[in-house]
Amino acid sequence: MASQRLSDMTLEELQAFINTAVDRRLQELLRPASARTPQEVRESVRRNRWTPPSGTPSTLQLLREDRDQ
Repeated sequence: MASQRLSDMTLEELQAFINTAVDRRLQELLRPASARTPQEVRESVRRNRWTPPSGTPSTLQLLREDRDQ
């Protein structure tokens, strides 16, 4: 079936071909993108979190200032 044209396939062959392609794609999508555990990711986020100093304008205030100029 590797070099067979789609138009020459039977319905069963076409369905098997599609199922194989979908299964392969799903396996790629379900493979973890990182070797880190969720706990390691949360810890990294906690360590790298940044809080702006008090008195810093909010994003809404910055947008309003920009709009008013």
